[in-house]
Amino acid sequence: MLNPFPMPCPFCSTAADPVAENAAAVALPDGFPVSPGHTLVVPRRHVACLFELEAGERAAVWELVASLRARLAAELRPDGFNVGVNDGEAAGQTVGHAHVHVIPRYAGDVPDPRGGLRWVVPAKADYWSGRDED
Repeated sequence: MLNPFPMPCPFCSTAADPVAENAAAVALPDGFPVSPGHTLVVPRRHVACLFELEAGERAAVWELVASLRARLAAELRPDGFNVGVNDGEAAGQTVGHAHVHVIPRYAGDVPDPRGGLRWVVPAKADYWSGRDED
């Protein structure tokens, strides 16, 4: 099978300068942030899929997500957060090292934030309008 992520791993080379860390994961600023504070939580062990990690490693990743979210909330005072994982090429994953996006959101950063992550499939996001563009 061809590697869908042929480039060298950018997370493995930048993990030496984290903004937060624990024994199994590091938090790194997103290289292409969608909002101020957009940060990635990356397991130290290089695996493509978050679910390839051992249970303890996964727990450490989510513990770091929670502490990072609290830190960003205190420092930046956003109005909300999107926390998400792109798991596989079909889901939009472009770097072959598992990671969790922690994205602070601010009132007015988009015209209508309803639906949040559902907008990855735009025709299905606006479920409250009663239209189904399937």
